[in-house]
Amino acid sequence: MTMSSLKIRGGEVFLVALPIRRPHHWVGHTARIGEGYAVLRLELESGVVGWGETQVIATWGGDHGARYGETPGMTATALREVLLPAIAGCNVTEIEELHQRMNYALPVYQLLGGKVREGTPIAHSIGIMDADAAAREAAEVIAEGVTTIKVKIGVEAERDIKVVAAVRQAIGGAGKIRVDANQGYRTWREAVRVLAAMEKYDIVYAEQPVEGLAAMAAVSARVNMPIMADESAWSAQDVLEIVRRDAAQMLSVYYTKPGGFSRAKRLLAVAGAAALPCDINGSAEMGIGVAADLHLAVSSPEIVLPGTIPITSTAETVVTEVACHKYLDDIIKVPFRYEKGLLYVPDGPGLGIEVDEAKIAKYRIG
Repeated sequence: MTMSSLKIRGGEVFLVALPIRRPHHWVGHTARIGEGYAVLRLELESGVVGWGETQVIATWGGDHGARYGETPGMTATALREVLLPAIAGCNVTEIEELHQRMNYALPVYQLLGGKVREGTPIAHSIGIMDADAAAREAAEVIAEGVTTIKVKIGVEAERDIKVVAAVRQAIGGAGKIRVDANQGYRTWREAVRVLAAMEKYDIVYAEQPVEGLAAMAAVSARVNMPIMADESAWSAQDVLEIVRRDAAQMLSVYYTKPGGFSRAKRLLAVAGAAALPCDINGSAEMGIGVAADLHLAVSSPEIVLPGTIPITSTAETVVTEVACHKYLDDIIKVPFRYEKGLLYVPDGPGLGIEVDEAKIAKYRIG
């Protein structure tokens, strides 16, 4: 393959909204999941095509609003008018030619260091809903093989405790429960009171109960369950500060938040050095994004906790009825293999997926 064939010919940006199985809400989140996620089609002079996906949510993004406000329209404009023109005619990568050649022949997980496991365990996220609906969905999810339930809390103390109690009663000892407040509690004292009341329901860990590392550290010092950082953990430098303050004992990691695979691996290396177990979390990705989640998860020994990655289904192939089933269709042709609570990484070149361009056209909104 010649160097000229590795030059970027151009790209196209699509904003895509898939039909959802049910609404999924959390504290502070007002947009619909999947409403205008950005999909990029990048073409080289050789005719090779690559795909990328980013989950853009304007009302979610870090401590004290530091990363809020990015919208799908802004993202598409930046890609179309600034970034794509800037890279047109450039080589697709800055790294050595051998690595470039490998990129066309190997799965992404090989470029990230190779697999340490074949698949990753999945946690099902129950959004903000009433106790009866949450209990019913939890039981259905356990029946489909997922054994970790993430319950969204952070709304109001008594409501949150009631929902967690209902979920535990519904699943008995058949599954683990983790809770996620998305920074919803107003003070660390409120968070401590609620989490202490939930201990009898055997909560394995609590994700981001409050905003800010000082408050996170105050909660961490006063509860028995481990605390996981999500909105507070965007970069390797954030992880260093979390360790310094003992603000959390676990991390929720994305490929998007640090800024791609390379920076995500750097963040994970710091987490591993500090013995912080991690999961791969998500923002209700479509199929391209799920593939990226899986390649990062299976190539990273630090990722040992069940992650809230969607179990992709298409209109033609339904993999699960309820468990981690976000959308009623998708933009990839073949869903990922799911068995007994594990979602498996595809082994083909690149992300190992085939994008259905007809579906992109069908669900395109911008």
